[in-house]
Amino acid sequence: MTKLKLIIGQWLANLTRKLKNNFYIYLATFFTLLVLLDAGVFHIGINMRDKAFDFMVKHRVLTPKADPDIVIVDINEASLADMAKDYGRWPWPRQVLGEFVENIQAQNPKAIVFDIVFSDADIYNEDSDAYFNEVISSCDNCFFPILRLDASQDKLSRLKYTQIPGLQPGSDADKNATLAAVLPYFKAALRPHRIGTHNVYPDNDGIVREYRLWHENAGWELPSLPLEVGEFTQMNSLPLPQNMLINWRGKPFSYNYVTFSDVFTDLSSKVKKRPQNEFSNKIVIIGSTAPGLFDIKPTAMDKQFPGVEILATAIDNVKHRDYLKVWRGKIPYILMSLLLIWAATLAFYFNVDRDRFNTIFTSSQIGMLVLSYAGINLSNTYFDLTAPIAWAVAFFGIAKIYALANDRALQRWLAFGVKSGDTTSAALIMPILIESQEALDDGTLKKLRRAIELCSRTPNSIEFIHGTQSGIWGLFTDMLVISWLYADNHTEYAEAALADARNIAEQLPTLIAQIGLPNDTAARYSLHEGKLNSQSDVTTLASQWRSLFAQAVLKLEHPEH
Repeated sequence: MTKLKLIIGQWLANLTRKLKNNFYIYLATFFTLLVLLDAGVFHIGINMRDKAFDFMVKHRVLTPKADPDIVIVDINEASLADMAKDYGRWPWPRQVLGEFVENIQAQNPKAIVFDIVFSDADIYNEDSDAYFNEVISSCDNCFFPILRLDASQDKLSRLKYTQIPGLQPGSDADKNATLAAVLPYFKAALRPHRIGTHNVYPDNDGIVREYRLWHENAGWELPSLPLEVGEFTQMNSLPLPQNMLINWRGKPFSYNYVTFSDVFTDLSSKVKKRPQNEFSNKIVIIGSTAPGLFDIKPTAMDKQFPGVEILATAIDNVKHRDYLKVWRGKIPYILMSLLLIWAATLAFYFNVDRDRFNTIFTSSQIGMLVLSYAGINLSNTYFDLTAPIAWAVAFFGIAKIYALANDRALQRWLAFGVKSGDTTSAALIMPILIESQEALDDGTLKKLRRAIELCSRTPNSIEFIHGTQSGIWGLFTDMLVISWLYADNHTEYAEAALADARNIAEQLPTLIAQIGLPNDTAARYSLHEGKLNSQSDVTTLASQWRSLFAQAVLKLEHPEH
């Protein structure tokens, strides 16, 4: 096993001498290719980013409050059960909704928004449909959804953009272009700027994070329902993105909910129990949270989020222009990832003080995560750094393992040819004193030690004496000590160690210049060989090493000895 370790150590040493610090360049190039492939093909970083975004949004300390002027009239399971005895199962006759709107209008709401698609006539209740159409014809603040179908079906549709009220063509619009969509059946609902799409488009992982505020096709822009309602009730006119990253107000049911059947019963009763100004100047959204009506979707906040509350949140975001802003494109992701990877590469390549770099790298990664979390709590901006940080940490981990493995190989702590049971061994000690007008710090000495390790050819140990020693020990500062331990009965080991020491001595001026020390820096060294009793106890063995070191230092100061 010892021989195998020695072989592996020598192999790593040879590999290190060949690659030197170029390994980090090769590794960074490999990671660069991985980042580019991921951005274009695999999307692992994007998925990672989305999951981190979901976690941070869901666990915000400072969550924006839901607009108190938005009220959701909920057709929930309780409403379905309460209304069934008089109006049957859903869908109810449109007269029910007509009466509801008529009574609500008396309280002067800001807007009445339907999250219900009225796609067809109720052939069994024509009078009911007529009544509903009459009611909404006098409702100037009623909004209705358009169901946008898959764009691949546009050419098969007979519906033209020119048939949609209030839609203005662009300069290059095709006036014969058609679109696959379901408009409200009622003519009174087809008013300019009172209809819009209410489609929700989840990301590739099925999670809703954005809301598409308008659809573009053939030179036309088809607005969404939140855009039309938000513009109608807007508080400012700041520009909006086509795909708005939703600034969630919290977990489901963060808005003011009222049960449809409770409100409907109170409105139609002679004795009112509910406030008569309950909906005054409010944005009233009529929708459903009943699971049986299948309007529940997974979002960043919860796996089961009511579709009507997604609509409410989008209207809230448009109204206040406080949607989340984030770089979600490929270019920022690539640039930030490569910046972090190559910054770490340069630190490894130029042998930046490892302890200090470890601290700086760890602190910077944690700091960037804190920055992301603080940004999404204190502002509407999300600094998307998760995936770039993950790439940088992966690179750092591999580079660190390589550096540690090579430190182990290059430091050669294994004795050269010494076997278990040997009674004696030999040691060669080479103290090197660096004499410079410039004070040497730990980082400079570590660079010099690393440079010596790279040019060394045999197993050895390199340590430096540096610090704030006082008295006589201060005389040993700025000194490196290289030691070789090898079998006493093999002259080839002694010759190899001595040749290695002389090679290091020849390279010293070049190595000193490489690490940036002044030109007048001098290095003095000596060589001293001695024998050790390998069977001695720890105390005796330590004494033998101290004696060898003292004699080597004596030679350094008095070469004649």
